Amino acid sequence: MPEGPEIRLAADKIAAAIVGKPADELFFAFAHLKEFETALAGQPVLAVETYGKAILTRFENQLNIYSHNQLYGKWVIRNAYDYPESTRQLRLAIHNQEKSALLYSASTIEVLHDNDLSAHPFLSKIGPDLLDPTLTVEQVAARFTHKRFRRKRLTTLLLDQHFLAGLGNYLRTEVLYVARVHPSLRPMDCTPEQIDALAHATVKLTRQSYDTRGITMDLALFESLKAKGWSRRNARWWVFERDGEPCHICSHEIVKDVIGGRRLYYCDLCQISDSTGTDHHH
Repeated sequence: MPEGPEIRLAADKIAAAIVGKPADELFFAFAHLKEFETALAGQPVLAVETYGKAILTRFENQLNIYSHNQLYGKWVIRNAYDYPESTRQLRLAIHNQEKSALLYSASTIEVLHDNDLSAHPFLSKIGPDLLDPTLTVEQVAARFTHKRFRRKRLTTLLLDQHFLAGLGNYLRTEVLYVARVHPSLRPMDCTPEQIDALAHATVKLTRQSYDTRGITMDLALFESLKAKGWSRRNARWWVFERDGEPCHICSHEIVKDVIGGRRLYYCDLCQISDSTGTDHHH
């Protein structure tokens, strides 16, 4: 499932194709949205914004298309009316003179007026977006220690979009590893230094992943592994999908766990499980 950085990269592509231009024609697959094909036709597109894993396409007449890719949704940008060969169901199309933005397989599409956004069940409850450039490490640290979140297990919390928007499975794994925090802990079990490390890792890795299209590894180490013949896929992550392989820092074998049906990877030497803050081997 794409995480915040992948959704923002998709939104950038959509924006490049349609923002600042009138949407000449729209297509909605769902019957209850058909009326908006005419309401939006000819309207300039003002912006394509992301809220965690949701995308909001904003039009000049104060209407907005809200879409959430869920597991299977996929945006495709093509020249105008040039549809790809696909077995997927086309759910939404936005056409202008040059380009078509096509959304396949997504189950969640709504049209909302500007006045309805603040009451929307997802948008109204979502946490701060980690790709919002105004969000600071200090603000993220404060959320970890907030009474609403501090008793939740980190593995659950880091996937909770009400806590912080944009984290998903690979980022959760990588954040815990880079912060050197064991997956079994809750924020209340962590030292101030561990909370600080979690906040820094959460912000840095999400933004780095966006900037590099999915690399959470130290960039110098990533380049040296690539020079040794590692594939991009194997070199891009510290521990995600590397179970049974040696940790890059201590050479101990990476462990895989499944919690609530979601995969998690960690190094039980580097990621300490006591809250004394002592590091077992560094």
